[in-house]
Amino acid sequence: MNINLKTPTRRALLQGGSLTIAFSLAGGALAQKAAKQDGAPLPGDMKLYPKLSSWLRIEAGGKVRLLAGKVEIGQGILTAFAQLAADELDIDIKRLVIVSGDTRVVPDEGVTAGSQSMSYGGVAIQQAAAELRMALLERAAEKFGAEAATLKVADGTITAPGGKSVTYWELVNGQQIEIEATGLAKHKTIAERRYIGKPVQRIDIPAKATGALIFIQDERPASMLHGRVVRPPAYGAKLVSVERDVASMPGVVKVVRDGSFIGIIAEREEQAINAADALRRATKWDLPQGRPTSENIFDWLKTQPAKELVIRDTANPAAANAKDVVQAEYRRPYHMHATIGPSTAIATLSADGAMLVQTHTQSPFETAAAIAQMLGMPKDKVHCEHKQGAGCYGHNGMDDAAADAALLARAMPGRPVRVQWSRQDEHKWEPYGSAMVVNIKAALDDKGDVLDWEHTIWSTSHGTRPGGKAGNLLPAQTLEKPFALPTPVNGGAPNYAADRNGIPAYDFPGQHVRTHFVENFAARASSTRGLGAYANVFAIESFIDDLARRAKVDPVDYRLRYLKDPRAREVLIKTAEMFGWANWKAAPGRGRGIAYARYKNLATYTAVAVEVEVEKASGVIRVKRVSSANDAGEIVSHDGVKNQIEGGVIQSLSWTLKEAVRFDDSGVRSEDWTSYPILTFTEVPPIDIALIERPGLPFLGAGEASQGPAGAALANAVMDATGVRFRDVPFVPSRIKAGLA
Repeated sequence: MNINLKTPTRRALLQGGSLTIAFSLAGGALAQKAAKQDGAPLPGDMKLYPKLSSWLRIEAGGKVRLLAGKVEIGQGILTAFAQLAADELDIDIKRLVIVSGDTRVVPDEGVTAGSQSMSYGGVAIQQAAAELRMALLERAAEKFGAEAATLKVADGTITAPGGKSVTYWELVNGQQIEIEATGLAKHKTIAERRYIGKPVQRIDIPAKATGALIFIQDERPASMLHGRVVRPPAYGAKLVSVERDVASMPGVVKVVRDGSFIGIIAEREEQAINAADALRRATKWDLPQGRPTSENIFDWLKTQPAKELVIRDTANPAAANAKDVVQAEYRRPYHMHATIGPSTAIATLSADGAMLVQTHTQSPFETAAAIAQMLGMPKDKVHCEHKQGAGCYGHNGMDDAAADAALLARAMPGRPVRVQWSRQDEHKWEPYGSAMVVNIKAALDDKGDVLDWEHTIWSTSHGTRPGGKAGNLLPAQTLEKPFALPTPVNGGAPNYAADRNGIPAYDFPGQHVRTHFVENFAARASSTRGLGAYANVFAIESFIDDLARRAKVDPVDYRLRYLKDPRAREVLIKTAEMFGWANWKAAPGRGRGIAYARYKNLATYTAVAVEVEVEKASGVIRVKRVSSANDAGEIVSHDGVKNQIEGGVIQSLSWTLKEAVRFDDSGVRSEDWTSYPILTFTEVPPIDIALIERPGLPFLGAGEASQGPAGAALANAVMDATGVRFRDVPFVPSRIKAGLA
């Protein structure tokens, strides 16, 4: 497939024939119908950008330009968008030229996060394509003197009953259709689709598989300089003095200092690295003492001042007659993104005073606004252009690297400055997924049924993305006139943050869910995959499994007692069947576990079953196989959804078995792959993924759906194999050995 992903300049857009000249469709049947009915509700992000040209443009040379504010971070979203647009427009998918994440030309769709790209961006693109097709049919109907309903379209060519034909490109003739969507255009029927729900090669995979230079880390614009920033040794440290001038070192062009921000600009990357290393050795810092450490983080969380947020409070009077009360506590440490390709950005300050930042940010508009505030520049003078990043997801160091590059580029007008973080920078300074404590208490009747459920969370913020505020950018906090970190807030309904998936998926008569939201930070934290869902589902599903054992009921059957949603029941039953749950034979050291969640209680339904082998003498856990059934609503790209579910399972196994950030007064101690190990290729088990088809139903986000159930299923399998419940992750061998002893 040959779809051009190269981001054009404004001049290139004009050369492509995309002139902004209105072409009126007033008087057409669709326009008249819209005028009578005042249109229909517009889907997703189309509410913000109802003009069709915000999303699609008919261009010269038989091309159609697709503009997307959501960006590609390896989840395959641009392929799904292309499938939607090509089907609704009735064109070959190869005609699409896709531009995403360039703040100069695409609609501002906020952050690509939360598994919301399809439910906000995908539905907008699908509707825009359907509306544009109807508009072109109306124009052709006027040209032919025919009814629009009698016309046929094939690959952009409209044919009338008598055989006359005209292409989209002939109809537009260099003009741009400047009309707003009505919400009345109908989508293609399932039978008419060529691409939606059908196997289509991912448009980003061939380049990645062949080593093409598509990542921001690969970019090398002409006359580019290299930058490196010297970070403090620990959180809150202040630069006291610099004992050596490195400006005369080979290749150094400039040393930039602003308060505790200090960086090097050099002609070559190794020269920037050498100078930064020399500068690091020559700096003296004032280090704060008495900060929380990874050893006392859970006690710290529970003793900090906190806002109590009540998420659900449903009383059950019958709980007063409970026969038993059970309680347990679960703990999750700080988790890194551990991005394989360190965060990178390239910034250029042009002669007209505009700053262009090429970055793998997931929030190009918000990051551009935050950088503009940091630099004291007008918003319209800072532009972000999204480039794919190697191993990028969640809120890692990408926005901070962009801010680093912008600060250095301001000192070198006219020349691009590239900043790539070191491995130590990435591990030590990215915003981690927050540590959490979850306490669950249940009141039970004499049959072991839940009468009342109480779920309490302690956590810091899971969201310090730029949000247009300089204080959320790491370098902005270290300037001579620093920008303070904004007071964090916890995300509210329906997506939540620390409390994401804190409301149980089960129909318990009494439910009480609350969050103790800590505004202070022990370590820098923001959004990792799933936010609080991983810890909450891990806790809920571990606890449910123990209740099933207590009631002497099979874990699948016990869950089905409380699952009323038929789609939830189907994924749980399907997963058990795939795994062979009913016929599984126990063996020494072997265990099985199952878990279920609907991500955010509104997105993809996912169940996961896991088989493990536990070597009791060493404490080593080996995951033997994984089965998972999923209901993601209508599926545009099966391969894309499967990849997301499988990737989430693998990452969750890694979190649960290995990962924890270590830190103390001297700084973060997890600074490389030895001190922060992740799951290796040889440790990845066979994973069987099934997708339940729901054609015609709404898209449900799938990118983060499997994290919670996978970790919980693993924990339940370990319990089954050992008879010991482990409630603190990660399940490193030393912890397992100690627990079994």
